Amino acid sequence: MVKFFRKYHKWLGIGITVFILLFALSGIVLNHRDWFSGVNVPRSLLPEEYHYKNWNNGAVRGTLTIGPDSVLVYGNIGIWLTDSTASRFKDFNRGFPNGIDHRKISTIYKTSSGSLFAGSLFGLYQFNTSSQEWQRIELPIHEPRICDITEKQDTLLVLGRSYLLSSVDHRNFSVLQLPKSEDYYSTVGLFKTLWVIHSGEILGIVGKLLVDMLGIVFIFLSITGLIYFINPYLIKRYLKRNRDIQPILKSSRWNLKWHNNVGWIAVFFLLITTLTGMFLRPPLLIAIATSKVAKIPYTILDSPNPWFDKLRRIDYNPTTKQYIIATRDGIYYTHSLDSDVLKKFKPQVPMSLMGVNVFEPFSDASYLIGSFSGLFDWDMRQQTIRDAIKNTPYSPPKQRDFMIGEQIISGYSSDFQGGPVFFDYRQGVKRLGEGPEFPVMPDIIKDQPMSLWHLSLEIHVGRFYRFLFGPLSGFFVFFSGLIIGFILISGFVVWYKLHR
Repeated sequence: MVKFFRKYHKWLGIGITVFILLFALSGIVLNHRDWFSGVNVPRSLLPEEYHYKNWNNGAVRGTLTIGPDSVLVYGNIGIWLTDSTASRFKDFNRGFPNGIDHRKISTIYKTSSGSLFAGSLFGLYQFNTSSQEWQRIELPIHEPRICDITEKQDTLLVLGRSYLLSSVDHRNFSVLQLPKSEDYYSTVGLFKTLWVIHSGEILGIVGKLLVDMLGIVFIFLSITGLIYFINPYLIKRYLKRNRDIQPILKSSRWNLKWHNNVGWIAVFFLLITTLTGMFLRPPLLIAIATSKVAKIPYTILDSPNPWFDKLRRIDYNPTTKQYIIATRDGIYYTHSLDSDVLKKFKPQVPMSLMGVNVFEPFSDASYLIGSFSGLFDWDMRQQTIRDAIKNTPYSPPKQRDFMIGEQIISGYSSDFQGGPVFFDYRQGVKRLGEGPEFPVMPDIIKDQPMSLWHLSLEIHVGRFYRFLFGPLSGFFVFFSGLIIGFILISGFVVWYKLHR
């Protein structure tokens, strides 16, 4: 048994070393997005599927008409000024910090007084017409990510991931904690729980740094194991050339000693990191996606805020006099932010776990809702849902697909000539109905880079390896997790039997 474990510990470890190193390095980057937000990667260096083509890869989230023939286009490419025919583009990103991550825009809003605001990953910005640049507004919340912006009369409402902020003067904001929902239970998604355990965020910055240390341990074990594997071959070469082999022998002893010592001390925590990571991707993700568990006391999950990290979009509807709020748990409404409870709409519009990307008022009492689950025309009063692309009534599938639909909706616009268009994350722009083809993507937009953080995410979840493994890349994390788990357990068994 020991011989079996020793043999496959060595060969599987060598075979997957590069992937373990990439897992560890990308995980450290993912844990500190703000640290690496200024680092870009040219898309020309990446596989073909990461190149911009036909406005794909989340290039456009939405648009906003700001003048007679002036349209702002925004999304992963930042903000660009164009006309109603999308024939010419001008950079509209002045004022944002360096790094494409700082130009990932979730929403742009023009107030009734004409002020222009933009919500990004790293905060709220207002456009200064005098200096022609975006200026950051300090907000009284720790999490700077802005999801949406709307207005009720003269009050500006800014939605973060956990709180709603309001301001009358558009400069000084107060924090509002939304009331709990009528179906609220003091539980949290199992997916979210495993996510924050895997990243270490469950214990805040201290937890993240501890997980970073585990990443460094993975790197150390991979490198020391690789050196210990290579040294015997070097010894043979040295002996043939009558060279001194003592330095290599010392290197082998040192690497084996510390490979074993660090490995057995950290093996339990490395296994937890590996196992929790496996549950964040298919097929194990499918089993836990809708599961709820109790909040772990004294952790970041143990928040009194019922909407902690759940808020996504908001709109105040003057016709129905309702606040419409899209969350991770569904779409809710209230007539007053001072009410005791948010009420849930019935029926609910299909939404993927990735969140709502399109939340557009379609008429007085209907909205266009788009996510990775598709694009839907939702009428609140009639309580009907139609597939906006097929123009047919929506019928729920017999088995819920909480991953993606036929169309992976990343954006929408009705501000261009030729009719409304939607943006599929993979396939790019398409007309919603009949109409001429949308203009091709200009080179100045195609050349926008990818952030190091985004590239690290693609590597960490296995999508980056699609050029190697094709459709099986969706299960890369699962299979590599099984192999890494075996390597860790077999290494512990060999150490315990032979070296302890």
